[in-house]
Amino acid sequence: MNALKDIQHFYFIGIGGIGMSALAFYFHEIGKHVAGYDKTPSDVTRSLEEKGIPVHFNDKGPEVDAPYQIDNTLVIYTPAVPSNFGELVRFRESGYTIKKRAEVLGMIANAHYSLAVAGTHGKTTTSSILGHLLAETGAPVTAFIGGITNNYKGNLIQKGNDVIVVEADEFDRSFLQLTPDIACITSMDADHLDIYGDATTLENTFKEFGSLVSKEKLFVQNGLPIDGLTVGIEDDAMYSAQNVVVKNGCYHFDFKHPDGVISQMQFNLPGRHNLSNAITALGMAMLYGSPTELLPKALLSFSGVNRRFTYRIQTENQVLIDDYAHHPTEIAAVYQSVKEMYPDVPVLAVFQPHLFSRTQDFMDDFAMQLSQFNEVFLLDIYPARELPIDGVTSSVLLEKIKLEKKRLVTKDNLLEKIQQASQKVVVMMGAGDIGVEIMKVTQLLKNAS
Repeated sequence: MNALKDIQHFYFIGIGGIGMSALAFYFHEIGKHVAGYDKTPSDVTRSLEEKGIPVHFNDKGPEVDAPYQIDNTLVIYTPAVPSNFGELVRFRESGYTIKKRAEVLGMIANAHYSLAVAGTHGKTTTSSILGHLLAETGAPVTAFIGGITNNYKGNLIQKGNDVIVVEADEFDRSFLQLTPDIACITSMDADHLDIYGDATTLENTFKEFGSLVSKEKLFVQNGLPIDGLTVGIEDDAMYSAQNVVVKNGCYHFDFKHPDGVISQMQFNLPGRHNLSNAITALGMAMLYGSPTELLPKALLSFSGVNRRFTYRIQTENQVLIDDYAHHPTEIAAVYQSVKEMYPDVPVLAVFQPHLFSRTQDFMDDFAMQLSQFNEVFLLDIYPARELPIDGVTSSVLLEKIKLEKKRLVTKDNLLEKIQQASQKVVVMMGAGDIGVEIMKVTQLLKNAS
């Protein structure tokens, strides 16, 4: 069972994950039989079920129909699933073919012309912009996105199957399974040190990824220690945004590239980190062969990714911003973005730390970045796949934040404390289940206005 095209049934353990569900949607769209398990119902699992994909939530399973037999089924799982998880163990002991999500994604990408987006930050936004640019300029593209795009209301862009856009995930070195035709590295700040041990090992792994493609087809953020096509803003990079101005919350700029300049482009997402992501995507689309004259309109129509500086409320009296930021560099980017849009307005940051290991590795950096805000609320650390670590708590992080206005909050009292704070601009950040709380806060503030 080597070729994916010969497999008719795909079963996903952890089907509700953002990366897993994109694969599930993909196989469903090309006519395969798809089913799966997840721990709890969610908007994603409901979307899968609306497409006719069976999802169950009984961890005593597997609850698979008779067609899902050993000889015709590929079982796909995510690293978030423990190796001793009952359903995974039962499939393994029964003799099913089992592969990690990253391996299957690599099999799809490597069988087509592919563009891979790597980096510790910016992967989802860059791949979303790139997929959108290719789709809007007529390319027969499938793009697997690590977030819900506002343009396509999902995490899969499917306009054909000739060219594939993938996020090249550095977690557990899975991006080394790719053999892209064009690639980029948006950033390589230290992260996932529970996997890599130290920043140098992580950097060397990114360099190894960069070596998978020629430097004439590798886009890198200007200043990174990797040879390639440089990307920047108002600098000497090969692909750069020049004459950048902000008008009504949007960027207006000239796009400089090796063959000339495209003048007076517009990009509607706030934050210079997002503008840099857009420049990277523009360069990759041009190198792929997208018609240059179609790119300005395509970029203008890009409306962002859910939970990437998403405005939940944007009125004269109240602003609520929702962002996936879970690393100090990402928090710094959110702060820069919000101060660019609201330079003289106090900002309340509500942050849910993600993973004990990440909080331990970057405790001082988190404290430094959060101290830039006017007021900070901290929720408990979201553990995801991890067990607690002694001495690593939100209380310890709170002590290090250099602010007078700071407090620990719980999900039970969060709404009350936000209402009492009465800040015009509220930013809620994190990669855990804070998204559920954001919906409650949105409703509260809308009702109060």
